[in-house]
Amino acid sequence: MKLNESAMVLVFLALGGLLSGATAAASPKSIAILDFEILDDTRQYNTSEVNDAQDQRLKKVTEALKHELSERGLYHVLDTSPVADRIVAATSGETFYGCNGCEVEIAKILGADRVAIGWVQKVSNLILNINIAVKNVATGEVVYTKSVDLRGNTDTSWLRGIRYMVDSIVEKGQHLK
Repeated sequence: MKLNESAMVLVFLALGGLLSGATAAASPKSIAILDFEILDDTRQYNTSEVNDAQDQRLKKVTEALKHELSERGLYHVLDTSPVADRIVAATSGETFYGCNGCEVEIAKILGADRVAIGWVQKVSNLILNINIAVKNVATGEVVYTKSVDLRGNTDTSWLRGIRYMVDSIVEKGQHLK
């Protein structure tokens, strides 16, 4: 079967459109992931060892979320160190969970498409949940949220919770929104 010249041009244009669409789809959105915070009404009653361990876990789950989203190609994770001073100013006496949009302003400075905040709500050493909220930086609207209940205040349970949430993001294609 021979293709005339105009048919070949159409085929090449169609293939070019498919390839450029695939390239656009393959480029993940950028995201600023802000440090996880803890809502713990029992903090004042904890030993310093428990509080230190929880503070270290917050860092671990922040890094785990960044790693999982980046390694799986779901988002281009941005470095937040250029806005570290703004983060400190925004959260002095307040959390991202309650700051009424300050995280969006910080993410705009970085040029992010999305911003994620995360928090761990501790009911007791046995009952906790990890939450994330991902917002569209252009509109400030919540794109999606995730929450997972944990049993046990350990590195293993917290990190398992992060992996479960990222698996759910993949399964539901939420990173594409």
